[in-house]
Parts: sequence; C-alpha cells; structure tokens
Amino acid sequence: MRGCTRTALLALLVTAIWFAASDAPAQQSGKEAPDDEKPDAAEPADTEAPPETSPSPAGSKGWHGLIELKRQNTSRNTPEESTKTTLKIDTFLNGPVSLFRIQIPFPDEETDFNGSPFNPKLGDIKTRIGFRALKAGPYSYPYFIEVTFPTASPESLGSGKYQLSAGVRMLAPVTLPLVDPRAHKSRFDAQVQQVKSVGGDPDRKNISYTKLELTLYDIWRREYTFKLKVKPTVDWTQDGKTGAVGELEGGIVFARHWRAWLMLGRRLWGPPGIPGTYDKRVELGVSRRFR
Repeated sequence: MRGCTRTALLALLVTAIWFAASDAPAQQSGKEAPDDEKPDAAEPADTEAPPETSPSPAGSKGWHGLIELKRQNTSRNTPEESTKTTLKIDTFLNGPVSLFRIQIPFPDEETDFNGSPFNPKLGDIKTRIGFRALKAGPYSYPYFIEVTFPTASPESLGSGKYQLSAGVRMLAPVTLPLVDPRAHKSRFDAQVQQVKSVGGDPDRKNISYTKLELTLYDIWRREYTFKLKVKPTVDWTQDGKTGAVGELEGGIVFARHWRAWLMLGRRLWGPPGIPGTYDKRVELGVSRRFR
C-alpha cells in the first residue's frame, strides 16, 4: 500500500507543479471584467468557494490561485479532526475544470487541544477538482470531486484509507435585515458531500458519511468578513448516527489580496466519533490571492 501511496503522491505533486507553472487559459474577449466581478481577497471565494463566482479577469496572465495557511487547535475526536496546521493551494482555471486544490495537513504529534506545533507530522493529503458552476438566475451550483490519500506518518494520525467523495453546492445572494445593502455583500451557501473509503488498510475502520454545510457569509465594506456555519454529518458506518458542529468566524482584509481570520467552533449535538465533528476548536488563518 505504501508503494501505491508514494506513486500517487508523486503524481499529485507533479500535477500541482504543472498547474502552478502554466497560465490559466484566458477567454478571448479582449476586455477586462467589471470590478465587481474580479476576485478580491474579501470575496467569498476565499472561504472555500471555487472561482465560478469570482472569475479571473479575461485576458490576464500568470497564475491565478490562492494560498492559505491555517492553524487549528482541536479537542481530539477523530484522526482528521485533530490539532494541526494545514497548507492549502488552489489553482483557478477558466474552462470546464475551474479549480484544482491540494490540501496538505501537518497534524501535531501531541493530538490534544494544546498540541505540539513545533513537532508536526504529515497527515492525509487531499485533492479536489472543481467544475464550472451551473447557473439558474442568481443561483450558482458548483460541484466537485475529492480524493484523500492515506499519506499520514505515523499512520495513527490519518484514516489509513483512500477516500473518494463528490459534492455539490448552492450559492445564493441574500440581503440581511437591518444592514445597508450598499455596504454589505452577503451570501448563503449550502453544500452536500458524500465521502466513502475505497481501499487502504483492511484493519482500519471503513468510512461512509454524508456531510452538510450551511453557511451565511457577509462582507462589510469589502474589508471585514463574517461567517456563520453549521455542519451536520450522518455516519452510515454507525447506522445513521448524526452529529454537528457550529462555527463562528470573523476576518479582515489587512492588505490587498491578503485576509486573516479567527474562527471558534463547538459541538452542537451528537456523540463523539462522528466524522467531521469535534468538541471545541480555535482556528487562526491567513490567505493570499494571486491573479
């Protein structure tokens, strides 16, 4: 299994380097997109939305993407939801494939809430391919596939399983009550994702769950960001038991294309061991958009 993992990881890194080194194909309109359509550090696209809602300027050159680094201190629950530092690299493309993502976690050797930030290990690497969103009036429906590789070392810091998942999202603009719509840009985001293990260590637990994410996102004066998220999960390996966490995030655009944020999360309901859930979490992150 380790030989297959090393081969898959090598192919993954080569693909990531190729995407980063190549220019994103540009549309041949010869005109630049209006300012309100250009990607910006405060756009919702920085909080996991693929670039369909914020396309790269037509005719622009160079690499279009996002680099994100975040630190999460999490009360131990499952191997994936532990204290760790994560590097995420998104490449935005114009075409049927609009997003290529590689996400590399570095879990702490000490897996409790305090962790051991100066002694990181390698976790299970994830890749995502996002496709051009379907449109229906003001609504947008991006969809994606995701693969998780059991690259964790030591193995106890990962699932030990190859995982394949697919998901679809609905993005809808909303107007919040009691706020000035000229100063606020708000959006409701609903996502459903099915995750299933497709191989790996036969002695490790199989994985099969459905994850929902319901998010209200707001940008104030293109500088301050706010996110309220509820994430329920149904674990089919535990006969349909459910659990959920709630997350509250505030962020600021402190320089052009740069954003930083603080997120607090806590369990809303459900027993320990449900994938994607935890008891409590504190997250600090910073991202830089390139275009």
